[in-house]
Amino acid sequence: MIKNKTKGTILCNESKILNTLFSKARGLMFHKKIRNLGLIFVFDKPRKIDLHMFFVFFPIDVLFLDKNKKVLEIKENFKPFTFYYSKNKASYVIELPKNTVKNTKTKYNDIIIF
Repeated sequence: MIKNKTKGTILCNESKILNTLFSKARGLMFHKKIRNLGLIFVFDKPRKIDLHMFFVFFPIDVLFLDKNKKVLEIKENFKPFTFYYSKNKASYVIELPKNTVKNTKTKYNDIIIF
């Protein structure tokens, strides 16, 4: 489960932690649409994150978190076959179903727990 501690809302009921190079590289490629699953990318140290949506056939929402799991950056409606480069250094990236950010009113500086 991934939850917005600040708002007391559930972002998704199921989650998968990705901490290997292969699992991070694959991400959501070739997956069917996600309904209530969040992918949590864990990085050893804070860094700017380059994301791509190659072979992902549906839009998603993305949260970039610092080491304390505070939201630093939000990318809503990240479309298939596009790129995104984070503006901030992040320790975690969470990929969520489209409209999760809007529906849960998740904002910058919210604390996310998983």
